[in-house]
Amino acid sequence: IAGITYLDHAGSALFPESLLKAFTDDLRNNVYGNPHSQNISSKLTYDTIEHVRYRILQHFHTTAEDYTIIFTSGCTAALKLIAESFPWIPEGTKQPSSRFCYLTDSHTSVVGMRGITTSMNVLSVPIKPKEILLAKSRLPAEEQNCTTPHLFSYPAQSNFSGTKYPLSWIQDIKSGKLCPIKTPGKWFVLLDAASYVSSSPLDLGVHQADFIPISFYKIFGFPTGLGALLVNNRIAPLLRKTYFGGGTAAAYLTEEDFYFPRKSIAERFEDGTVSFLDIIALKHGFDVLEKLTGGMEKIKQHTFALAHYTYTVLSNLKYANGAPVVRIYSDTDFSNPDVQGPIINFNVLDENGEVLGFSQVDSMASLHNIHVRTGCFCNTGACQMHLDINNEDIQRNLQAGHVCGDNIDLVDGRPTGSVRISFGYMSSFEDAQTFLNFIIATRLSKSDAEIPFQSVTKPTTKSVPDDHLSFISADKSSPILQISDREVRNIPTEAETTGSWQPLQPVAESIREAVSETAVPMCRKGGKPITITKIYLYPVKSCSAFEVSEWPVGNQGLLYDRNWMVVNQNGVCMTQKQEPRLCLVNPSIDLKKKIMVIKAEGMDPISVPLEDSTGKEAVICESKVCSHRVKTYDCGERIAGWLSTFLGRPCRLIRQSSDVKSKSHQKNTKGLSSASNISLSLVNEAQYLLINVASILQLKEHISARLKEPLEVEELIQRFRANIVISAPESFEEEEWAEISIGSLQFQVVGPCSRCQIICIDQQSGERNKEILQSLSAARGRKTNFGIYLMNQPLLSPFSDILSVGSQVLPVLKENTEIHPPTSSEEKCSG
Repeated sequence: IAGITYLDHAGSALFPESLLKAFTDDLRNNVYGNPHSQNISSKLTYDTIEHVRYRILQHFHTTAEDYTIIFTSGCTAALKLIAESFPWIPEGTKQPSSRFCYLTDSHTSVVGMRGITTSMNVLSVPIKPKEILLAKSRLPAEEQNCTTPHLFSYPAQSNFSGTKYPLSWIQDIKSGKLCPIKTPGKWFVLLDAASYVSSSPLDLGVHQADFIPISFYKIFGFPTGLGALLVNNRIAPLLRKTYFGGGTAAAYLTEEDFYFPRKSIAERFEDGTVSFLDIIALKHGFDVLEKLTGGMEKIKQHTFALAHYTYTVLSNLKYANGAPVVRIYSDTDFSNPDVQGPIINFNVLDENGEVLGFSQVDSMASLHNIHVRTGCFCNTGACQMHLDINNEDIQRNLQAGHVCGDNIDLVDGRPTGSVRISFGYMSSFEDAQTFLNFIIATRLSKSDAEIPFQSVTKPTTKSVPDDHLSFISADKSSPILQISDREVRNIPTEAETTGSWQPLQPVAESIREAVSETAVPMCRKGGKPITITKIYLYPVKSCSAFEVSEWPVGNQGLLYDRNWMVVNQNGVCMTQKQEPRLCLVNPSIDLKKKIMVIKAEGMDPISVPLEDSTGKEAVICESKVCSHRVKTYDCGERIAGWLSTFLGRPCRLIRQSSDVKSKSHQKNTKGLSSASNISLSLVNEAQYLLINVASILQLKEHISARLKEPLEVEELIQRFRANIVISAPESFEEEEWAEISIGSLQFQVVGPCSRCQIICIDQQSGERNKEILQSLSAARGRKTNFGIYLMNQPLLSPFSDILSVGSQVLPVLKENTEIHPPTSSEEKCSG
């Protein structure tokens, strides 16, 4: 807002107008339901929340393998959760008891944890910053094996002075190199990062604290009332919880004391419905922050430059008698952004060195439209240390009527608090100058004010275009950060051996012959074999099918099947449930040219390369497909613009990352021998889906009776979106199979496919007809199963196999009963 100089970014960041616009546009374009439901809007909410979790982990340079995100109402709620759930061992047991240690330079919410620990009969021990540096002696060897859990908490950055405490303490304390107090046991570290992460990058891949509480309004300004606890997965299973709220239970009884928690640590600790719209807003917060600033490292350098400049000028201001104008409370000389954050804490002095009360300074600043913070900033320990206030003083001040947050700034002439200014990524050089001019104008004469400004160099930050920061007036140049015109995008592709998939014929035939000896064709109705009639792959998940007569088999199914997917502006997978027009997007694979060509009516064809670009410019991110975590990368602006134009909404094309997919999307499939972890592409359940034409024909009879216009068999086949279509003599006999062999390939049947509303969508027009799903349910006795899922058990051979139309299918019945050919033309095997 024009005319206001906001200098309380440590209290809360300001939000840019672009964040609000992106968020409200999102809400206008999507329906988000309660994530604990199963409908489409609820599923969209759940998937978006999971995407935001990955975005948070990515921001802190870690993954879901190492950390879990638990959403809370803020940093304070996260700290309370730690105190309540940490596996404390109380006094009076046979084991050595736990200790809760905290740095005296800590926020009230950290110190307040001792209220809970005291009720649990656990001793709390305050540690002064200087004392921790002296605690380098190791415990005796006989005490190092003790497993009693202790917790040490310290701030990554003091919210009082901006001092950054060493992140190296995390590993030093966990390894025993530093001992907060000499007591046997295992130390865990709580890193209070609320102040630190607002202006500095935090790499949890390097500094692996056990608990990291944060509040998002400190980073983005919006939303408020939302925070998170990042829990190291090493400690997460040890956390204890008594209360269980909605959404946290896998099962419980009302008449018995029976409760079984959900498996997910996040769901177990997020009582009730999370603030899902606020969580969705975070995605836009990260996007806008990256777009405006280029990342946290640039924010760190920018905000420190402003703080260094202001500190240098402020500390050199003198009265005519040589007395300093301010007394700055700092542990550093503001020379290094690794040890000092963008916070300056001070009191204004008169010519005689007496403190002017902070309320008086605040009132004067307000007259100049300058917003500062005053008091002790919910950090009594640091306030006592810097202002030399002892315990008796605090109690005496309370008796004099002073309480935290009031405007009683002096008691017996001594300050009860101070003034704090802090810079954020939106702060400018003009903000610093406005504040310094205010101090000079109210404390010094004109002749005194000329010297300091001449000796200090202006911070080397560059102007940002006015439209990037809407809160800055149009006529005001804002030297925040130089924004690169190039947006950071994932530019992807993936490599699979596309041109060399033809098998070595002699080896292939010998394996096929060996397989054929162990399985016999199912012969029914005159001894007709079961064969493949159609093969489809779906390169882009939920888009149109690509029909082939033969195709290579990869380690995740048909080569390139569902390797790509379309995501909305929040990075959440779009399917035909939300966007039926996806079926009108027609991808095809050209193995010789190594491209995927995508066509749609009214659009020029566009191609996407098949080669892998990961490890070059592509940025790996995490997404979710039906609760499976997958690593993906973005396919660039060109195809994103093409899809957005055709679908009429912002969207992007992303691809599964080839270098990590075998680890990131696996399914433990019961009954599969050897390789229990089978790699999946972006499919929902299994590598392959098989349907039977005979089953289609029987279903067609039921559906035709309910429809005005009968459906063609081909149209029904397309609606069920199978990979393999077979022609078997009996309808639904495929549901009795346990395994099948096709040539040298062996497949395990992993269960029936329960159908959703996508079968109601005409794959040629995108129009819905709800009668299809209702007819399937009626025909199958209220079930909606149709087709079977298959997983491939690959043979250890030096070549890639192929599936071909016309290939023979050799099934094995359930319970490992092999199907034999009939002894006469009339005898049939039960199917």
